Amino acid sequence: MSHSAVLSEKSGAKRASKSKVSPKLRDLSVCLLSAHPLVLNELEKLLTKPGFRIVTKQLESSLAPELRRAVLPKAGIYVIDAHASQQAAAALISNILEANPAARLIVVGEKLTEAGSYSLLRMGVKGLLTYAEAREQLPRTLPLVAEGGFWVPRVLLSTFVDSILEGAHGRQFKNAAAADLSRREQETLEALLENLSNKEIASKLNISERTVKFHVSNLLSKFGVRRRADLILLCYQTRSATA
Repeated sequence: MSHSAVLSEKSGAKRASKSKVSPKLRDLSVCLLSAHPLVLNELEKLLTKPGFRIVTKQLESSLAPELRRAVLPKAGIYVIDAHASQQAAAALISNILEANPAARLIVVGEKLTEAGSYSLLRMGVKGLLTYAEAREQLPRTLPLVAEGGFWVPRVLLSTFVDSILEGAHGRQFKNAAAADLSRREQETLEALLENLSNKEIASKLNISERTVKFHVSNLLSKFGVRRRADLILLCYQTRSATA
């Protein structure tokens, strides 16, 4: 099984695996969407034990125009089977977010390519899992995504951030952020966007790990987020908003 990492602190996946589903998250409605009843059945089995409120919806079509108009249950999180074409997935995602802008989306598929994953993130998807990863990680992914986090492969995060920073809008984001940040905070932010650990940042900037943690805490506070992963993805979202 290929490894997928939580986009939060290094110990995020470990904490998530040990934590129980809170009463608040048990009340969270999760809608499973697929054209295949066997997939729906398997996904539902994965989430029965944690006690999420599950509703399943078997899609009657895999054609983009029909998915764009499909009537879907309202839920807090949608788990979408991406077996269909990219156009079909895009139509379904647009349908969901237009009707329910606050919804969180997780996509599962046989194989998630780099280009396809980037496209899904741009559309508003918060979690990406292969079928194999979902068997182990989906119950842990839901609470993190529900609370505003992201769950995507760590390698994908690094290359995704690289693609952002190579573009003009990525540079505009860094320039705009620099106006409200100290020099050290800006350097720490740039290191975070390289997906470096606190220890690696300390070595790169020739400062202590304690000082790195201090700068990271200030950055999270200034950008109004709780996790370094959310700060990284905020870079992308800011770029999209100004594109």
